Amino acid sequence: MSTYNYRIVNVFAESVLAGNPLCVFEDARGLDDATMQALALQFNLSETTFVLPSSVATARVRIFTPTFEMAFAGHPTLGTAHVVRSLAGTGAADAVTLEMRAGVIPVSARGDAWTLSANAPKHRAVTATRAELAATLGLDVADVAPDPAQPPLWVDTGSDQLVIPLATADAVRRVAPRPDLMQKHASNGTRSLAYVFAPERDTNGDSASPPGARPVVARFFFPKHGAVIEDPGTGSACANLGGWLLATGAPLPQRIAVSQGDEVARPCRLNLEVTADRRILVTGRVIELGRGSVTL
Repeated sequence: MSTYNYRIVNVFAESVLAGNPLCVFEDARGLDDATMQALALQFNLSETTFVLPSSVATARVRIFTPTFEMAFAGHPTLGTAHVVRSLAGTGAADAVTLEMRAGVIPVSARGDAWTLSANAPKHRAVTATRAELAATLGLDVADVAPDPAQPPLWVDTGSDQLVIPLATADAVRRVAPRPDLMQKHASNGTRSLAYVFAPERDTNGDSASPPGARPVVARFFFPKHGAVIEDPGTGSACANLGGWLLATGAPLPQRIAVSQGDEVARPCRLNLEVTADRRILVTGRVIELGRGSVTL
């Protein structure tokens, strides 16, 4: 039998019991694919990651949901980078690179706030109409942003997702997706998923928002076992929002403070920056919650 240590961290968290939880196995050598998948199901979090040696980066990382492996995901990237730095000990560098199926992802930190640099985006048109998307989301047609210069798009900076601008923050909060229509209108051929967002009223008092950042409220949904699941904090979708801004010709640079997860009682705060030279940066705070081990 062998013992494998893991850590639980909360990503995009501004307090200890907030954010999006992640399980990180510190050293996955000796675990085969089936066992990694079974462990991800055992912990039953959005994702579980497994750290391995790499010849091209600081570490190689594999990311598993309870049912499948992912090429890239944002909150596992930031949370795993936090653990990799901690494993390196006192004085470890505040910059690491993580080798994933989607490529080598650079990640850097200021304290416990971690920033990933996303891949260059790809995008494609959405075939569903505004009415079909509105019905999919349980909304009225008027709730789907009408500006033809800012259409819904499929965007991929490492994970292919449907990005849908809504007319108001209230519409974002009222979204109630139908799983049957998600399978029909929000499917990329492998999975069904939708990221919705809209500008939020500027409170001028959110400590998680950097100066000059525009506030946005967002939610991310995907079907599972006949129901629709809401992810509390989605770094890959935040990166894809950056890709959507580039695809729709938004003026650069852009700084956006994204609030997500409040509707599922796991508030997450993500900061997005799209630089003048078209780089997409996603930042969030990581807080370690606990450590443990399993013996197999």
